[in-house]
Amino acid sequence: MTIEDRKAEHIRIALTEKVSSRISTGLEDVELIHNAVCEIDLEEVDTSAVVMGKRLRLPLIIEALTGGTPEAKRINMGLAEVAESEGIGIGVGSVRAALENPRLIDTYSIVRERAPNTLVISNIGAVQVARHGLDYALRAMQVVDADSLAIHFNKLQELVMPEGETCFKGYGKYIAELSKRLGEKLCLKETGAGFSGEAARIIESWGVKWIDTAGVGGTSWYAVEYYRAKKKGADKARLLGEAFWDWGVPTAVSIVEAKTCTGLRVIASGGIRTGIDAAKAIALGADCTGMALPFLKAFSKGGVEEARRLVKSFELALKFAMFLTGARNLDELSKVPIVVRGKTMEWLEQRGLLNKLLDGRRLSHES
Repeated sequence: MTIEDRKAEHIRIALTEKVSSRISTGLEDVELIHNAVCEIDLEEVDTSAVVMGKRLRLPLIIEALTGGTPEAKRINMGLAEVAESEGIGIGVGSVRAALENPRLIDTYSIVRERAPNTLVISNIGAVQVARHGLDYALRAMQVVDADSLAIHFNKLQELVMPEGETCFKGYGKYIAELSKRLGEKLCLKETGAGFSGEAARIIESWGVKWIDTAGVGGTSWYAVEYYRAKKKGADKARLLGEAFWDWGVPTAVSIVEAKTCTGLRVIASGGIRTGIDAAKAIALGADCTGMALPFLKAFSKGGVEEARRLVKSFELALKFAMFLTGARNLDELSKVPIVVRGKTMEWLEQRGLLNKLLDGRRLSHES
C-alpha cells in the first residue's frame, strides 16, 4: 500500500469509526473558580496569544490532519481559509508523502497559499528525522513554506501499524541541531499518548522550546491503526486486540507534567473540544490549544462555514470563561484559582506535582 492510500484510509476511518479514547482527558476533574465581583468588562477580555513567533487572535491551532491525497488537498485548502480568516494556526499532516513523491507537494503547500499570514506548521516523524537527518527535516518545512516545524513522536501508532517503523533511535542529535537553527519555531508533538515529565525534561535538554501534548482523551491513533490492521488480517491486531487503545498520559496530566517539570511552552491537544476545555488547559499551564478531529468532522459536515462556526463557538466559550473568572488575558487565566479532583488529582499527587500546580492559588485566610 502506498503512503497516499494510507492517508486516504486514515481520513475514512477517522470519519466513520469510533476512534476516540475510551478514557477522558482529565479536564472534567478541573474546575475554574467563579469570581462574582471582579470588576471586568467583557470587551476588554483579550484572547490573543503569541505562538512560535506568530500572534494568533485565539489560542487555537487546527492540529496536524492530513495531506498526500486529492481529498486531503480539499480539506487542507478549506481549513487553511478558516485559519486565515479566524486568526488561528494550522498544521499539516506528515510531509513524508510529499518528500517521497513531489507530485503530492501541492496537497500540503495549498495551506500556505490559502493562509498567507497566519501560523502554518509543517510536520515530519521522529523516525524519518533519525533515518534521513537534518536536511530532510528542513525540507519538510520548506515544501510547505511553513513558519514552524513539528516533529511527531508516534511510538504507539507505529507498533500496531501494518507498515510500522519501530526503530526510535538516533534523532536526538538532529533535534538538538534543529533547535539551534529554528529556536522557538520547532515543536515536538505526541500523537495521542501524551508526554510525561521525564520525556519533557529530555526534550528540554535538546534545546526545544515548544511541545504539543496530544494526550490521551482525544483520537486514539492506536484505534485508527487497529481498524486498518484488523481489516488486513494483521497478526498484531489479532493478538493484541484493543489492549493499548487507551495507553498513555491523559491531556490534563500531560500539561501539568510538562509545565511543572520544565520551562517548555505547551500546546494542549488531545480531546480539546470546547473553549471551556481550552480555558481549563491554560489554567493548568498551557500556552495554546489545538483540535484536529472536531475540525475534520465539521468540515466534512458543512465545509468552511461549519468549521468557522466551530471556531466561533470556541471563542465565545473561552471569552465567557475568562470573564467569569476575572481573567483579562491569557496570562491572568494561567493564574486563576482552580480545584483539581478525581483521578487527575490522584495522578498528580502520586507524581508529587499537585502542590506545585496549586502553589500560590490556595485561598488565604489572612485578614
